[in-house]
Amino acid sequence: MSAMPSPHPPEFRRRAVELARQGDKSMVQLAKDLGVSRSCLQNWVNQANTDDKGAGEKGGSDRLTTAEKKELAELRRRNRQLETENEILKRAAAYFARENVLPK
Repeated sequence: MSAMPSPHPPEFRRRAVELARQGDKSMVQLAKDLGVSRSCLQNWVNQANTDDKGAGEKGGSDRLTTAEKKELAELRRRNRQLETENEILKRAAAYFARENVLPK
């Protein structure tokens, strides 16, 4: 199962962050001009700031970098897959254990 595509492509987000960082317009006005909410634009700026600092240099921020979010999603997917495989193996082991106990 893949994630739905973002309604705003990464290049659009990067350019919006650049414009916000220039400070020529208020966040409210810039967001309105771009057709996004102010909170959405602020989230993009905050995420870009976190990504720019990189892993291990968060300066007290609990926010994950984009790369860390991607890795976490992949690890969670892999964990679900391994849990499913483990459950199948447990059931198979129980089945074969019962089969070996019964007299022939």
